[in-house]
This record gives sequence, structure tokens and C-alpha cells, in this order.
Amino acid sequence: MKVAIVGATGFIGSKVRDEAVSRGHVVTAITRSPEKLTKHDQIIPAPADVNDVAALAGYFGGQDAVIHAYAPGRGLGARESFEKQRAGTFSIIAALKAAGVKRILAVGGAGSLETAPGVAHFDTPEFPAAYQGGARATAQIKELLRAEKDLEWTFLCPSTSITPGERTGRFRLGGDQLLIGADGQSRVSVEDYAVAMIDELENPKHTGHRFTVGY
Repeated sequence: MKVAIVGATGFIGSKVRDEAVSRGHVVTAITRSPEKLTKHDQIIPAPADVNDVAALAGYFGGQDAVIHAYAPGRGLGARESFEKQRAGTFSIIAALKAAGVKRILAVGGAGSLETAPGVAHFDTPEFPAAYQGGARATAQIKELLRAEKDLEWTFLCPSTSITPGERTGRFRLGGDQLLIGADGQSRVSVEDYAVAMIDELENPKHTGHRFTVGY
């Protein structure tokens, strides 16, 4: 397949990129930092800012799907993070429409998942205050995509802890509820998150839905 990844050198986007390439897909790697890309026959460097709709649309043309792995970055205030994510997502949506591409898979966050019926993880006392801004910024992506009736969207949330680790290919998938493992922890490696994302790219099972991955 041909897939464009927005945020292809980021913490999650880079692993999704590598997983896609390892399975033979051709990746148009959209990033503000193309110098971070490894040279590879299946990686097409695509330097662009997320707010440049014309540049994104040019890169999206002819793609089978787009993966939205853009994140505003760390160290921002909650309002600034929210607004940057909102603007970036609107830009990606506009570029999809201009390029005539319908399918988008987006990187979500664990904060919006439910820990009890109707109770989001980021609304619980145990959710770290330092992550509130980023979590709420990421959560809005699903709502913005859901409002677009012509897009075939999917929103994949990780578990609470997503860290570099092993690519095991052994994990559980869930829906709107946060997954908790037998050890009482909610976790997944970024490598296994990438496996779940590319599995969904290849064999769509959650179009029009949020789902999650964890151990």
C-alpha cells in the first residue's frame, strides 16, 4: 500500500513508519525534520508544516490512506496545545478533501478512554495533571473526524503507559474502555502499538470507531 504519515519522525509516528516499511508498504514521511529520516527505498521524505494545506494535499494525492500522528509537542500550555492540535487536524482534513483521499487512521491517547461507564480516564483523580493538556488536545481529533461524514476514519488509543520496548505482536484490542492487564497495569510498547495500527491499515475492522490496544 501507499500511505502518508503526518508526524513520521515523532515518538509514535516513527515506529508506525518503520512497521509499515517492514511489511513492504511505501511511506510518504511528512515531517518538519526530514533529516531525521533513515534513507530507505520505501520511505519518501516529505518536508512540510502541518498547517500547509497545499503541501499536505500534494503529498496525500494517490495515497491509499493517511495516518495522522501529528502532535503539537511538549512543554506547551493546555490551551496552546489544544489550539495547535485543532488547527493541525483541520489542516489534515482539508488536505484529505483536496487530494480526494477518504481513509485516515489517527493516533489517539489513553486519556479519553473510559475507566467506568461514561467516565473518561482524564476526568479521574489519578490521571496525572501534567498530561491533562495533551490528553484533551488529542481527544478532540476523534470528534473532529467524526463530524466529517465522507471520511473513513479510525482512532487508535494506546494504554496509559506507552514506552519503547519489545515488538511482541501479542496484545489485546478493546473498544472505548481502558485496558488493564493481569498485573494491574495499563501499558503497551510503542512497537506493539505500531503493529496494531498497521494491522488496521491492512485489514480494516474499526472504521468509524475508536479502539485501543494493550497487554
